[in-house]
Amino acid sequence: MNKYESIIIISPNVDEEGIKALISRFTDLINNDGKVELVDELGKRKLAYEVKKFEEGFYVAFHFEANPELITELERNYRITDEVIKFMTVKKDED
Repeated sequence: MNKYESIIIISPNVDEEGIKALISRFTDLINNDGKVELVDELGKRKLAYEVKKFEEGFYVAFHFEANPELITELERNYRITDEVIKFMTVKKDED
């Protein structure tokens, strides 16, 4: 299994309860075929440029271990979730 970091930006229109539900949903998805090590809620921040007509968003970072096949499924779920306005997943180097 490889180590990954996935950062998503959630629409600023989503309330606190909705954010918790999204985090729980993605954490469960990762835990089905991997292991979440840390979920870091970075809070609401101003975006460097406008994304889908939003100037700010709620940042969440997932640090986890998983098989490469899970990344495809995880990013597919990000794409079909309307509240997620941007995402990026990177493989972390083994130290």
